[in-house]
Amino acid sequence: LSLRDLTYTEIAIRIILSVLFGGILGMERGMKNRGAGLRTYMLVCLGSCVVMMTNQFLYQSYQSGDPARLGAQVINGIGFLGAGTIIVTKRNQIKGLTTSAALWFCGFLGFVIGAGQYTLSIIVYVLFLCILTWFPSIEVYLNNRSNHFEIHLELKNSNYLRDFVTVSRQLGLRIDDIEANQAYVGSGLSVYTITFTIFSAELKKYKTHREIIQALSSLDYIYHIEELR
Repeated sequence: LSLRDLTYTEIAIRIILSVLFGGILGMERGMKNRGAGLRTYMLVCLGSCVVMMTNQFLYQSYQSGDPARLGAQVINGIGFLGAGTIIVTKRNQIKGLTTSAALWFCGFLGFVIGAGQYTLSIIVYVLFLCILTWFPSIEVYLNNRSNHFEIHLELKNSNYLRDFVTVSRQLGLRIDDIEANQAYVGSGLSVYTITFTIFSAELKKYKTHREIIQALSSLDYIYHIEELR
């Protein structure tokens, strides 16, 4: 289904769909306490839709110019908006990548709706909503069984780092990288970001990252330990 002529009915349909689809995506992100929520997604989707309709109107009215020029400029703007949602925490975790990608997609969804491609917009909207709601659990399941993972480690004293390395190797873990976290200077703790590779066949077969970290957390000189995702 595709409606190309900009009558008042088609304009109303496109605006309503863009607000509805953007709002539902924003609600899903907002309920997960992400940086961009309901209003942000609604505005991005609606704005892209309006730009696409304006572009279409100008092209049909004057029969000249590039029908995709305004849309290309908006994509650049959405890129800057999405980049603002990506942050690096004091634990060296990168947050906001999914939110940034979702905003970028929401902009394109608005373009598709604004172009009157209703069937395409409904298909990609449903697929994207499924990715946001169902795939996180699958992603966690797969990541928890990867041979590589990264942890945030807080030791009561830096002298215990050598002991921790020894215990890790005995468990069947190879340490690929150790980085001291300068954000905790003066806190009284020695804080590190450590990258592991599981080389023990037994660990690969029977243990998840959570179980390995639980085993390490039993060491009395560890103040706090958690996996970075």
